[in-house]
This record gives sequence, C-alpha cells and structure tokens, in this order.
Amino acid sequence: MLPESYNTNILIIFALYINVIINSPLAERSRSVAKIGNIDVGEFPLLLAPMEDVSDPPFRALCKEQGADVVYTEFISSEGLIRDAAKSVMKLDIYEKERPVGIQIFGANLDSMLKSVEIVEASGPNIIDINFGCPVKKVVSKGAGAGILKDIDLMVSLTKAMVEHTKLPVTVKTRLGWDHDSIKIVEVAERLQDVGCKAIAIHGRTRAQMYKGDADWKPIAEVKNNPRMHIPVFGNGDVNTPERAVEMRDKYGLDGAMIGRASIGYPWFFKEVKHYIKTGTHCAPPTMQERVEAARRHLQMSIDWKGEKLGVFETRRHYTNYFRGIPHFKEYRMKMVTSDDSKDVFAAFDEVLEKFGDFEFSH
Repeated sequence: MLPESYNTNILIIFALYINVIINSPLAERSRSVAKIGNIDVGEFPLLLAPMEDVSDPPFRALCKEQGADVVYTEFISSEGLIRDAAKSVMKLDIYEKERPVGIQIFGANLDSMLKSVEIVEASGPNIIDINFGCPVKKVVSKGAGAGILKDIDLMVSLTKAMVEHTKLPVTVKTRLGWDHDSIKIVEVAERLQDVGCKAIAIHGRTRAQMYKGDADWKPIAEVKNNPRMHIPVFGNGDVNTPERAVEMRDKYGLDGAMIGRASIGYPWFFKEVKHYIKTGTHCAPPTMQERVEAARRHLQMSIDWKGEKLGVFETRRHYTNYFRGIPHFKEYRMKMVTSDDSKDVFAAFDEVLEKFGDFEFSH
C-alpha cells in the first residue's frame, strides 16, 4: 500500500497539470482551421461585418488588403431584389480580389427569400448570409432582421428552406435574442445548425439593447461550448481593440471575430489584430501618408463604382476615423464632409498632407 503522502503528491501534480491546460492561452494550443462549408477561412478568422452604406466594394477591397479573411456585402432586401430595385441590385457587385465574400440578404417572406437566393446565387458569391440581427425599426417592423427573433420557428424554417434551395453554404448573423427575457441563443444556434446552417455570427446584444451597453460574449461562448455544436461560432460586438479580439479567442474560445464599427475609416484594424495575435505587441499605426493615400483611393473607388454624387456622400462617414487624433483638424474635416465636389475633397487631402505630414499617430 502506497503512503498517503505519495497519493497526495500525485493529486497535487495532477491538479497543477489541469490548471496549466485550462489557463494556457488558446493561441498556444492546437486550434482547428475554421471552415464555412468547404471554405477554409483559417485559424481565428477576422470577418468584415455587413454594414449598410459601409461595407461596399471599395471599402471591402481596402479591408481585404489589410487582412480581413472574409468580407460580407451590405445587407440586401429580398423584396428589393425581386423587384429589381436599382440600389439592391447594385449591392450584388463582387470582385475576385475580395473572395471569399458573402452576400447578406434579409426578409421574412419565404417566397421572396427563395427568389432572392436564386438572384444572389447568379452573382457568384462564396457564401449566402441571412440577416436575423438588424435592429433598425423599419426592418424589424416587417418581421425581418432581428424582428424574426420573436418567431424562432419561422427563423429555423426559413433557414432550412434557403439551405435546401442553394448549393452555396448558408450562414446566419443574429443577436442574443429579442430582449433579455427571451435569450435562447444556445437552442436557436443548435436548431439552425441542424437544418444546415454552416456558420453563425452572434452579436452580443439583444434587439432591445440596440447598440447600447456592453456586448455580452458569455452567451456566445455557451453556444460554442455546446457539445452538439460543430459549425464555426463567430463573435460580434465591441471588438474594438486587438486585446479584445484576443480575449474573444482565448477567454471565450470563439472561432473568429466579426468586426464592424472598429473598421469604419480604419481598415488597418484587421492588420493590427493579426499582428497582435502573432506577436503580443502593437504594430505602428499607419502614417499620415498611408492614411491620405487610403482616403484618396477609397474616394476614387467609390466614385468609380457609385458615381460622383453618391461616391462623395457615402465616403464621408469614414474621414473622422481616417484622421482621428490630429489636433486642430476641424477645418479640414468640415471641408471633407460638406463638399459635394470630389475635387474639393481631394484638395483637402493634399492640404492635410502638407500641413500635418509629420504628425505621429499613437494607439
């Protein structure tokens, strides 16, 4: 019979070993490559979130260059597609350099959604994504977006029908629930998986919260930790620093991060997250020259794609972040966001480079 002290020592050693395994960063453990259907999107991929009037082809191109692994279009109305509405159809434009790319559609009418799947499929995306998360009133009031969170059975049946209607992988973006009292995201995610959904991105807020308060990633981790789940689970909401992205990976164990607001006017965010994941340090922020060059390209690509008027107007929201942190900048920012003539905006870029060319940015 072994001495009691021997057994005690074995238990202590075993406990220490388990503690090391549990608390070691996931980055240091073997991680599986995330796949959306048969599409390899890498270890802990970074996804550009679908954002209305933001994630258009020009901006997607910039984010892709800076390390985004998967990009999604702006969300597209199924009703707009089947009516051949110009704005909806234009959003179907995708380019080879941005693949893998997903086209996101929203709606609540089964016939309309199935017809829109056929239209979307003809555009040749890699992924079809269903928006079950948009909290905007005009979308929700029609039972679409986050509005469908009031009817989980419809959410599941709609997903099932769309999966069966296309050969492309179908993914879902949604929220935790309609409100705090109706959070059933573990059950919902499992049911979506069971009808053929190939990945799910979950925003860590309810519809009732809109974008207020802090995103709660714990319920998303519960989805990932459900032993029945085998599709990728991506986290969304408040991924606004490289440290937060690493926390989403290491503490919450999620398969990837979907990044939205942190990238607006700052496509370098993807590069910075990847650098931090690899080295544990921050890379140098983009220089003034790099920011001006990106802003110029962004505006020119937008004009080429949308025309002068829309190209100038819809690029304005990015300029604050392109040039954030520069003191006494209001005069130049106002020129950028008030002029309707692209020549004036390009001239403002030149002025900024001349006046602030030596400015050093910090994180």
